[in-house]
Amino acid sequence: MNDYKIIFKKLSAFVFLAFISLSCANQVDYSPEHIAQTSGRYLYSLDEVMDVYYDNNTLFLKWRGADRMEPVVLDENTFFVPDMYKKLRFVQHPETKKRYIGVVSEADETVVTYDYLKVADSFKTPSMYLMEKAFDKALKGFLEIRKQDSTTALFDEREFNRLGYNYLRTQEYDHAIAVFKMNVALYPESDNVYDSLADAYLRSGDSLQAYTNYAKAYELNTGNERAKRYIEVYRKVQE
Repeated sequence: MNDYKIIFKKLSAFVFLAFISLSCANQVDYSPEHIAQTSGRYLYSLDEVMDVYYDNNTLFLKWRGADRMEPVVLDENTFFVPDMYKKLRFVQHPETKKRYIGVVSEADETVVTYDYLKVADSFKTPSMYLMEKAFDKALKGFLEIRKQDSTTALFDEREFNRLGYNYLRTQEYDHAIAVFKMNVALYPESDNVYDSLADAYLRSGDSLQAYTNYAKAYELNTGNERAKRYIEVYRKVQE
């Protein structure tokens, strides 16, 4: 029975897409003013953007790795994005005058929502800064996101740790240390973040910082044998 429901749902989606595609065969003639007002970058989530642009009077989106995503245009302001399975519309807030892309409600299309804020074309998310190795800006952004939503799962301790060790494997010690420091700032109660930072300092030749961070890791977790061994050896050498 469940298989039939899945097949029916997929068939319904296909029929819907075919219907709106056929219904919108005539391309909208966008005015230069409309193109200027709606082109640009929109904040899809706290750490994700969506870019809107026009090429030869055709609307395109850049989103999640797709550089030339063509939605099904319904009218000048409304379009359907199959990859999102959402009908979207360009809107402007009547009070703030800020521009958004809103999700059109399936229940009531007259309801206007302001979901994805239009930001400056130069706007970058924390993850974008992280990819560019602008670690201070990335950390500032991640901390701001956490301030807005303390329960967010946009960034993960293990992912930062993995990135840091990728840098260690290529002997990019400064980058590794910067990433591990970010992890410390984001997860200060985790012994593992201090352990990784200590490891990076040790490999880079900074035994004092390695000791300081292993000591913190051991303070948070007395079962950390590696930290314990390093602390003991370091203290003996210093005697």
